[in-house]
Amino acid sequence: MTGQRHDLGASFARLARAMIDAETPIFGAHDVEMWDYVVLTALESGAAPTQAELAAAVRRDKTRLIPILDRLEARGLLSRTPDPADRRNRVVALTEAGRALLVACQSEVRAMEAEFLASVPAARRRVFVEVLEELADGL
Repeated sequence: MTGQRHDLGASFARLARAMIDAETPIFGAHDVEMWDYVVLTALESGAAPTQAELAAAVRRDKTRLIPILDRLEARGLLSRTPDPADRRNRVVALTEAGRALLVACQSEVRAMEAEFLASVPAARRRVFVEVLEELADGL
């Protein structure tokens, strides 16, 4: 491409596909799916007050979230307990097993990312990651 650049959407889509392709075997080795990892990551900083709030946080329809929660709870990776203030709601939280699995997955993902970005000079890599995180946090 002379004098032009790819549209950001196209570039992000290609990078996202490459990351998903690289992460899939990592998650498979831990017997988790991509959406399982998304949910576990969303619970990393603390419990979700309701399943509906968790669904909104991970941008997944709550009816499609329930089977994910069922699967993770059956494996002992998260717990759903009645909210004492409103027993119709369920508070969703990571268990110690869930936190340990998340840490293991994150460690392997970070190693894969380091390998993926190895050809980019360190200073540019640092700026790229900072800007990407800033954009993602702003959503």
